[in-house]
Amino acid sequence: MVNVQMEETWKGQLAEEFRKPYFEQLTAVVRQEYRTTTCYPPGRLVFNAFNLCPFGQVKVVIIGQDPYHEPGQAHGLSFSVQDGVPFPPSLQNIFKEIEQDLGVPVPPSGDLTRWAEQGVLLLNATLTVRAHQANSHATLGWQTFTDAAIRALASRREHLVYMLWGGFARSKAYMIDQSRNLVLESVHPSPLSANRGGWFGQHQFSRCNQYLQQNGIEPIRW
Repeated sequence: MVNVQMEETWKGQLAEEFRKPYFEQLTAVVRQEYRTTTCYPPGRLVFNAFNLCPFGQVKVVIIGQDPYHEPGQAHGLSFSVQDGVPFPPSLQNIFKEIEQDLGVPVPPSGDLTRWAEQGVLLLNATLTVRAHQANSHATLGWQTFTDAAIRALASRREHLVYMLWGGFARSKAYMIDQSRNLVLESVHPSPLSANRGGWFGQHQFSRCNQYLQQNGIEPIRW
Protein backbone atom coordinates (compact mmCIF):
# COMPACT_ATOMS: atom_id res chain seq x y z
CA MET A 1 0.00 0.00 0.00
CA VAL A 2 1.42 3.35 -0.96
CA ASN A 3 1.34 6.01 1.75
CA VAL A 4 -0.18 3.86 4.49
CA GLN A 5 -1.62 6.27 7.04
CA MET A 6 -0.42 4.63 10.24
CA GLU A 7 1.28 5.77 13.42
CA GLU A 8 5.03 5.79 12.81
CA THR A 9 6.19 3.24 15.39
CA TRP A 10 3.68 0.67 14.16
CA LYS A 11 4.53 1.51 10.57
CA GLY A 12 8.14 0.69 11.35
CA GLN A 13 7.26 -2.58 13.07
CA LEU A 14 5.09 -3.73 10.17
CA ALA A 15 7.14 -2.31 7.29
CA GLU A 16 7.96 -5.78 5.91
CA GLU A 17 4.25 -6.65 5.68
CA PHE A 18 3.52 -3.64 3.49
CA ARG A 19 6.00 -4.92 0.92
CA LYS A 20 4.59 -8.45 0.68
CA PRO A 21 2.43 -9.51 -2.29
CA TYR A 22 -0.53 -10.47 -0.08
CA PHE A 23 -0.72 -6.93 1.31
CA GLU A 24 -0.66 -5.36 -2.14
CA GLN A 25 -3.49 -7.68 -3.19
CA LEU A 26 -5.40 -7.01 0.04
CA THR A 27 -5.08 -3.27 -0.48
CA ALA A 28 -6.35 -3.47 -4.05
CA VAL A 29 -9.38 -5.55 -3.09
CA VAL A 30 -10.28 -3.38 -0.09
CA ARG A 31 -10.00 -0.19 -2.13
CA GLN A 32 -12.28 -1.70 -4.75
CA GLU A 33 -14.76 -2.74 -2.06
CA TYR A 34 -14.84 0.78 -0.62
CA ARG A 35 -15.36 2.24 -4.10
CA THR A 36 -18.20 -0.08 -5.09
CA THR A 37 -20.10 -0.88 -1.89
CA THR A 38 -20.63 0.45 1.63
CA CYS A 39 -17.91 -0.72 4.01
CA TYR A 40 -16.96 0.00 7.61
CA PRO A 41 -15.19 1.59 9.34
CA PRO A 42 -14.67 4.82 7.39
CA GLY A 43 -11.46 4.54 5.39
CA ARG A 44 -9.55 7.01 7.51
CA LEU A 45 -10.23 4.88 10.61
CA VAL A 46 -9.17 1.45 9.31
CA PHE A 47 -5.91 1.66 11.30
CA ASN A 48 -7.41 3.57 14.23
CA ALA A 49 -6.38 0.94 16.80
CA PHE A 50 -2.73 1.38 15.82
CA ASN A 51 -2.91 5.15 15.51
CA LEU A 52 -4.31 5.66 19.00
CA CYS A 53 -1.97 3.20 20.69
CA PRO A 54 1.69 3.39 19.59
CA PHE A 55 3.75 0.19 19.69
CA GLY A 56 5.81 1.14 22.73
CA GLN A 57 2.77 2.25 24.71
CA VAL A 58 0.73 -0.96 24.42
CA LYS A 59 -0.13 -2.45 27.82
CA VAL A 60 -3.17 -4.59 27.00
CA VAL A 61 -4.31 -6.34 23.81
CA ILE A 62 -8.01 -7.12 23.27
CA ILE A 63 -8.67 -9.09 20.09
CA GLY A 64 -11.99 -8.90 18.27
CA GLN A 65 -13.04 -10.72 15.12
CA ASP A 66 -14.18 -8.01 12.67
CA PRO A 67 -15.81 -4.58 12.77
CA TYR A 68 -19.47 -3.95 13.54
CA HIS A 69 -21.33 -3.90 10.24
CA GLU A 70 -24.24 -1.54 10.84
CA PRO A 71 -24.24 2.23 10.15
CA GLY A 72 -22.45 4.51 12.58
CA GLN A 73 -21.01 1.78 14.77
CA ALA A 74 -17.46 0.85 13.72
CA HIS A 75 -14.58 3.24 14.11
CA GLY A 76 -11.55 0.98 14.02
CA LEU A 77 -11.48 -0.24 17.64
CA SER A 78 -12.65 -3.73 18.61
CA PHE A 79 -15.86 -3.84 20.68
CA SER A 80 -16.11 -0.02 20.58
CA VAL A 81 -18.88 2.05 19.00
CA GLN A 82 -18.98 5.71 18.15
CA ASP A 83 -20.34 8.15 20.69
CA GLY A 84 -24.14 8.22 20.81
CA VAL A 85 -24.59 4.75 19.31
CA PRO A 86 -26.50 2.21 21.46
CA PHE A 87 -24.25 -0.40 23.06
CA PRO A 88 -24.13 -3.74 21.21
CA PRO A 89 -24.87 -6.71 23.50
CA SER A 90 -21.21 -7.75 23.88
CA LEU A 91 -20.21 -4.25 24.95
CA GLN A 92 -23.08 -4.16 27.44
CA ASN A 93 -21.72 -7.33 29.02
CA ILE A 94 -18.18 -5.95 29.09
CA PHE A 95 -19.38 -2.89 30.98
CA LYS A 96 -21.49 -5.03 33.34
CA GLU A 97 -18.48 -7.16 34.23
CA ILE A 98 -16.31 -4.08 34.80
CA GLU A 99 -18.98 -2.71 37.13
CA GLN A 100 -19.17 -5.98 39.06
CA ASP A 101 -15.39 -6.40 39.14
CA LEU A 102 -14.21 -2.86 39.87
CA GLY A 103 -17.32 -0.94 40.87
CA VAL A 104 -16.94 1.36 37.87
CA PRO A 105 -20.39 2.54 36.71
CA VAL A 106 -21.49 1.79 33.15
CA PRO A 107 -20.35 4.85 31.13
CA PRO A 108 -22.66 6.98 29.00
CA SER A 109 -20.64 6.32 25.84
CA GLY A 110 -19.50 3.12 24.15
CA ASP A 111 -16.54 4.90 22.57
CA LEU A 112 -13.46 3.11 23.95
CA THR A 113 -10.98 5.68 22.63
CA ARG A 114 -10.23 6.46 26.28
CA TRP A 115 -8.94 2.89 26.71
CA ALA A 116 -6.86 3.02 23.54
CA GLU A 117 -5.18 6.23 24.65
CA GLN A 118 -4.15 4.51 27.89
CA GLY A 119 -2.44 1.65 26.08
CA VAL A 120 -5.22 -0.83 25.27
CA LEU A 121 -4.77 -2.11 21.70
CA LEU A 122 -8.35 -2.82 20.57
CA LEU A 123 -7.45 -4.95 17.58
CA ASN A 124 -9.90 -6.62 15.24
CA ALA A 125 -8.34 -9.55 13.39
CA THR A 126 -10.10 -8.33 10.23
CA LEU A 127 -10.02 -4.55 9.87
CA THR A 128 -12.85 -3.95 7.38
CA VAL A 129 -16.31 -5.32 6.62
CA ARG A 130 -19.15 -4.86 4.13
CA ALA A 131 -22.29 -3.21 5.47
CA HIS A 132 -24.75 -5.72 6.96
CA GLN A 133 -22.46 -8.69 6.22
CA ALA A 134 -20.49 -9.97 9.20
CA ASN A 135 -17.12 -11.53 8.36
CA SER A 136 -17.48 -10.53 4.70
CA HIS A 137 -13.80 -9.48 4.52
CA ALA A 138 -12.47 -12.30 6.72
CA THR A 139 -10.75 -14.10 3.85
CA LEU A 140 -9.09 -11.11 2.18
CA GLY A 141 -5.78 -11.33 4.05
CA TRP A 142 -6.27 -9.01 7.02
CA GLN A 143 -5.58 -11.81 9.50
CA THR A 144 -2.10 -12.34 8.08
CA PHE A 145 -1.45 -8.66 8.74
CA THR A 146 -2.94 -8.51 12.23
CA ASP A 147 -1.21 -11.76 13.22
CA ALA A 148 2.05 -10.03 12.25
CA ALA A 149 1.15 -7.21 14.64
CA ILE A 150 0.51 -9.70 17.45
CA ARG A 151 3.79 -11.47 16.70
CA ALA A 152 5.66 -8.15 16.76
CA LEU A 153 4.33 -7.42 20.23
CA ALA A 154 4.93 -10.97 21.40
CA SER A 155 8.57 -10.97 20.27
CA ARG A 156 9.60 -7.40 21.15
CA ARG A 157 7.52 -6.47 24.20
CA GLU A 158 6.89 -8.13 27.56
CA HIS A 159 4.62 -7.77 30.58
CA LEU A 160 1.60 -7.21 28.37
CA VAL A 161 -1.88 -8.47 29.18
CA TYR A 162 -3.66 -10.31 26.36
CA MET A 163 -7.43 -10.62 26.79
CA LEU A 164 -8.64 -13.44 24.55
CA TRP A 165 -12.42 -13.71 24.54
CA GLY A 166 -14.07 -16.58 22.71
CA GLY A 167 -12.68 -19.38 20.58
CA PHE A 168 -11.52 -17.15 17.75
CA ALA A 169 -9.40 -14.87 19.96
CA ARG A 170 -8.15 -17.81 22.01
CA SER A 171 -6.81 -19.37 18.81
CA LYS A 172 -4.16 -16.61 18.84
CA ALA A 173 -2.69 -17.72 22.18
CA TYR A 174 -0.03 -19.90 20.55
CA MET A 175 1.81 -16.76 19.39
CA ILE A 176 2.24 -15.40 22.92
CA ASP A 177 4.95 -16.34 25.42
CA GLN A 178 2.96 -16.80 28.61
CA SER A 179 6.09 -16.80 30.75
CA ARG A 180 6.65 -13.13 29.87
CA ASN A 181 3.05 -11.94 29.60
CA LEU A 182 -0.35 -12.50 31.17
CA VAL A 183 -2.95 -14.23 29.00
CA LEU A 184 -6.55 -14.03 30.23
CA GLU A 185 -8.86 -16.37 28.34
CA SER A 186 -12.63 -16.58 28.67
CA VAL A 187 -15.78 -17.16 26.68
CA HIS A 188 -16.92 -14.34 24.42
CA PRO A 189 -18.94 -11.56 26.07
CA SER A 190 -21.80 -11.99 23.60
CA PRO A 191 -25.05 -13.00 25.34
CA LEU A 192 -25.05 -16.39 23.63
CA SER A 193 -21.77 -17.30 25.33
CA ALA A 194 -21.80 -15.11 28.44
CA ASN A 195 -25.18 -16.32 29.66
CA ARG A 196 -23.95 -19.92 29.64
CA GLY A 197 -21.23 -19.02 32.13
CA GLY A 198 -17.55 -18.21 31.97
CA TRP A 199 -17.75 -14.47 31.32
CA PHE A 200 -19.21 -12.88 34.42
CA GLY A 201 -17.24 -13.18 37.64
CA GLN A 202 -13.86 -13.81 36.01
CA HIS A 203 -12.39 -10.56 37.41
CA GLN A 204 -10.31 -10.09 34.29
CA PHE A 205 -10.11 -6.34 34.59
CA SER A 206 -8.87 -6.31 38.19
CA ARG A 207 -6.47 -9.19 37.41
CA CYS A 208 -5.15 -7.19 34.47
CA ASN A 209 -4.51 -4.13 36.60
CA GLN A 210 -2.94 -6.17 39.37
CA TYR A 211 -0.48 -7.71 36.89
CA LEU A 212 0.40 -4.32 35.42
CA GLN A 213 1.02 -2.82 38.85
CA GLN A 214 3.16 -5.81 39.89
CA ASN A 215 5.37 -5.00 36.90
CA GLY A 216 5.59 -1.29 37.64
CA ILE A 217 3.11 -0.31 34.93
CA GLU A 218 0.29 2.22 35.38
CA PRO A 219 -3.04 0.38 35.53
CA ILE A 220 -5.90 1.03 33.13
CA ARG A 221 -8.77 3.27 34.18
CA TRP A 222 -11.50 1.00 32.88
